[in-house]
Amino acid sequence: MEDIEKRINSIVFTNGCFDVLHRGHVEYLQKSKALGKLLVVGINSDESVKRLKGPSRPINNERDREFMLKSLACVDEVLVFKEDTPRAIIEALRPNIITKGGDYNVEDVVGHDIVPQTYIIPFTYGYSTTNIIERIRDDSA
Repeated sequence: MEDIEKRINSIVFTNGCFDVLHRGHVEYLQKSKALGKLLVVGINSDESVKRLKGPSRPINNERDREFMLKSLACVDEVLVFKEDTPRAIIEALRPNIITKGGDYNVEDVVGHDIVPQTYIIPFTYGYSTTNIIERIRDDSA
């Protein structure tokens, strides 16, 4: 019982589109998981990704993105949200920690005002979904 209580009291939450899963994503998720016991990942629905990234996105649909993330050993749960931000999930879940990638400031992270700790995880240099998509488009032109 104590192990379950420790796990419940150490929830890490992160979110994103995770459209084209790559090494940078996996390293980021592993570092996030290392901060707690349970890692919950919120992913934007297909409609939400289109609003945020444009009509040509997502590349992979939400079911495929959810499947890929759930297949990672470091991910304990994946929740899909239709809104542009995961605020409702954060309010309901009340995680102990939120993590975001290196292009954020703590003050800009949705939910930083709700949770006790917010961490910015540095990017893995050389990996980005946008760059991967651009390389694919350049190679096919």
